[in-house]
Amino acid sequence: MGEPTGRDVFYSYGPYFGNNAPTSDNHRSTKLQIFEKKCALTRLFSTRFGFLLTVAVALASCKPANEVEAPAADAAETPVLMCGNAGRLQTELYGAISLRLDWHKNDLECAGMPRPEGRGARLRFAGKVAGEERRIVVIIAIPELPREALGSEYASNVTVIEEGDGRFFSTSNLDNCLTDVTSLEALDDTGDLFSIGGILYCVSPLPEVNGDSSVLITELKFSGLLDWSSS
Repeated sequence: MGEPTGRDVFYSYGPYFGNNAPTSDNHRSTKLQIFEKKCALTRLFSTRFGFLLTVAVALASCKPANEVEAPAADAAETPVLMCGNAGRLQTELYGAISLRLDWHKNDLECAGMPRPEGRGARLRFAGKVAGEERRIVVIIAIPELPREALGSEYASNVTVIEEGDGRFFSTSNLDNCLTDVTSLEALDDTGDLFSIGGILYCVSPLPEVNGDSSVLITELKFSGLLDWSSS
């Protein structure tokens, strides 16, 4: 088997999740009225010697109102759908991987889906380490997370993957980490797609799978996506 990338970890590495085994306004503007008056004056003062030139200028510059182009939308206002407009992951890793992560919107990839048999949800976050090609994936599994509900101290399984080196660090049970879900906002009318935010706390390290080192996450703040219709 080749080195894992973490992108298909929902499906390919279920056993490493501990208990997550698979089972218009129409009025014309003032600016436009002034523009049209200027065009009218041009036609009024034209002479027969300059007729052809005047016609050419008028045809080139006097556009009907319905051809005036609307200003382009500000690109900064375009929603960033990959992780929702508030997408973020902020944490510090200690131990075998020592990093401070502060990912926002386009720095971050998010996904969220129900766990097998509809038991809670999995949230996946991934991004590059600043100034490096190395990528880190963080997966939070919350078996008791109810649909469309906030809550605190949900027992959670956590997995951290260092892509490239293929290193996995994961909780072996639900005793080490808790998640507080502090925000939940519907993103469309389907009732399935949400922006979800919260804080994860862990009281002990995540041991390395097939290794003897570990990674500790004391606090992790996140905002990502959760699609209950995803499979």
